[in-house]
Amino acid sequence: MAFRKFLPMFDRVLVERLAAETMSKGGIMLPEKAQGKVLQATVVAVGPGSINQKGNLTPMSVKVGEKVLLPEYGGTKVNLEDKEYFLFRDADILGKYVD
Repeated sequence: MAFRKFLPMFDRVLVERLAAETMSKGGIMLPEKAQGKVLQATVVAVGPGSINQKGNLTPMSVKVGEKVLLPEYGGTKVNLEDKEYFLFRDADILGKYVD
């Protein structure tokens, strides 16, 4: 609920990464070092968009609740009420998952 009090500015997107796989497909528990970095996340909040050179508002390409693919590196870590979120620019998001 802390993210409801936080509104990203301009073309920023606040995401929450999905939990890492702790068990393999065969049922073996994976240690933390063997777990890969999770590149999937759920969009929690979005800014209003960026303003182009003509002064028009460019809308965001993602909406709250969508699942997105993130780059391996980048983003700004934000801790809100003991939960870890990340801020990315709209252009940094690699894609979104379609149901």
